[in-house]
Amino acid sequence: MAAARALSLPLGGRLVASTEPKAAETLRAAAIGGGPVLQDAGFDEVRRPHEWRDDHRERARAYVGGATHPGWEPQPHVAARFTAAIARHAALAGAGPLVVGTHGMALTTWLAARSLITDPPGAFWAALTFPDVVTVDLA
Repeated sequence: MAAARALSLPLGGRLVASTEPKAAETLRAAAIGGGPVLQDAGFDEVRRPHEWRDDHRERARAYVGGATHPGWEPQPHVAARFTAAIARHAALAGAGPLVVGTHGMALTTWLAARSLITDPPGAFWAALTFPDVVTVDLA
């Protein structure tokens, strides 16, 4: 059994997760001293067919690298909805930190669209752990 990894989140931030229960629960568990965890579909994972495939990791890595797969949400749509959600909640957070509980493909797609990662998107995505913390300076 692997040991749980402690997350370091800023105190007193605006906490927003995707609408998937595991994202909100993970954020809630890691948010010591934080307020309520809000939910916003703008932070949901990439929309794609619900199917079991042995090659999911390879397809996901290719997707964040720019490949298109039938039925998968186009990367520009993911980046646009994520950007809109960030804007909504950053405005409401004011000077305080915004803490988002989201998913690897959506986050990687957004970061890549905004040129906020230096690694190739597929390598960045593959290196994410669960749970993981990525700090982004929105300025």
